[in-house]
Amino acid sequence: MSLTPLLTLWRRFVAVLESLQPVAQLAARLYVAHAFFLSGLTKIRDWDTTLALFNDEYHVPLLPPELAAVMGTGGELVLPVLLALGLAGRFAALGLSVMNVVAVLSLAEIAPAALQQHQFWGSLLIGLALWGPGLLSLDRLISARWGIRPGLAVR
Repeated sequence: MSLTPLLTLWRRFVAVLESLQPVAQLAARLYVAHAFFLSGLTKIRDWDTTLALFNDEYHVPLLPPELAAVMGTGGELVLPVLLALGLAGRFAALGLSVMNVVAVLSLAEIAPAALQQHQFWGSLLIGLALWGPGLLSLDRLISARWGIRPGLAVR
């Protein structure tokens, strides 16, 4: 019995999976960007409550609460836009990864469901940082326009 037909079928299956990578990277970027951007919008809607939360609930290490509130909110509004567009995609993914870790560490108590959500976001962000924002990104378009080898800039 020859394994050639099975290997051929497997190779075709893998090729289909690999052709879906750009769509999966785009979906991951949009999913995480949406979550962080909505959080930033919530913070700017009621700045007094945001400051109170950073003073009383979120204990960001090494930063005064007011500065942490401004930096956190700014990051939640700017980095998701970059990530969604795939512009400086790895930078945005790494920045949001740091914010994600700080958010978890800053809360004295975090509900298991919330922790699981942060872990999921973190895994998507690390994947985007490692493999890049994908073919459906401005990073890819810009690197193609300026003739930069994609392996050096994005994947």
